Amino acid sequence: MTKTTAIIGARIFDGDTWHEGKALVVGDGKVSAIVAPDAVPSGADRVDAAGQILVPGFIDLQVNGGGGVLLNEKHDVDAIAAICAAHAKFGTTALLPTLITDTAEIRTGTIKAGRDAAAKGVPGFIGLHLEGPHLSAARKGVHDPALIRPMEQADLEEMLACRDAFDALMITVAPESTTTEQVAELANAGFIVSLGHTDTDCVTAGRYFKSGARTVTHLFNAMSPLGHREPGVVGATLDSSNVYAGLIADGFHVDPVAMGVALRAKNGPGRIFLVTDAMSTIGTDDTGFLLNGRQIYRKDGRLTLADGTLAGADIDMLSSVRFVHEKLGFPLEEAVRMASVYPAEAVRLEARKGKLQPGFDADFVLLTGELAMGSTWIGGEQVFSAS
Repeated sequence: MTKTTAIIGARIFDGDTWHEGKALVVGDGKVSAIVAPDAVPSGADRVDAAGQILVPGFIDLQVNGGGGVLLNEKHDVDAIAAICAAHAKFGTTALLPTLITDTAEIRTGTIKAGRDAAAKGVPGFIGLHLEGPHLSAARKGVHDPALIRPMEQADLEEMLACRDAFDALMITVAPESTTTEQVAELANAGFIVSLGHTDTDCVTAGRYFKSGARTVTHLFNAMSPLGHREPGVVGATLDSSNVYAGLIADGFHVDPVAMGVALRAKNGPGRIFLVTDAMSTIGTDDTGFLLNGRQIYRKDGRLTLADGTLAGADIDMLSSVRFVHEKLGFPLEEAVRMASVYPAEAVRLEARKGKLQPGFDADFVLLTGELAMGSTWIGGEQVFSAS
């Protein structure tokens, strides 16, 4: 018998519009309908949201760690489950655990862990993001330059062999270390190919977009900037209508003025979506951690190497949504779309995630009127409650 649950008493944003005085009905892990309270099925379990705000669950396509776990350092199904659980406490209902540039052996182990997590049905896990090692040393950021290398046939074959194991599989590459033919083969196989950590020019970035690259990794960071004579990767991204781009909205990686300019300038329908680029510190009191044997320091909301190089971010998705709404002044519904609708579109899951429409996965978040956490639901089941 299908379990039916109705969330009543909430102000509901379904990803498109607001619903006042309605109830969200879910069953068998899916959204059934948004109805008037007197139309809720008689046998449904009723959950009183007591005036909270109900929004689609957040989708994070770049998550290096959380809950004290860093994927590079611990790559097994328990690590993936811990990362997903840590971010669920901040409204993230679907994510891509992200492997930063590492050895071939660790990548192989991470892919196996991802397969195990998919087979086990870890709540919130939708696939992997392989950020490197096929990048540009000139724009390495925190990535270990000794591990950056060109893509070879063996790399391509290993990745192609695992595509069908995941709902989504993203790989960040640089034109300096890959060919347009390799990008096309990955894209044709269903990969979400993302350009990042690259110093390439605008024209070259455009060629890679035409070859199948669909997204850009952490816009502005570790890429050629927008110049008035050479628009760089940033210019190519903003001008390309079919390209999506991740953005770290912590106020450290990108100045708020630049964020606002980019959000207003982006040529659509490809949109800018939020990513956390979060490390293991999320949900912990840790003061630092190790990455590829190097000490990362946590202080005043920043994660850095000893020389001050930013090393991922120390922010969760709900805080990112609040930043866009409160600091940048965008409407709450648009900030929520940047964390739900647009990332779902970017990884081609918009037919079942990112919105609260009939038949979609019942992934949602309840927030207080002050945008503090209430509870997180994945597949119609509550996985976290702040109370």
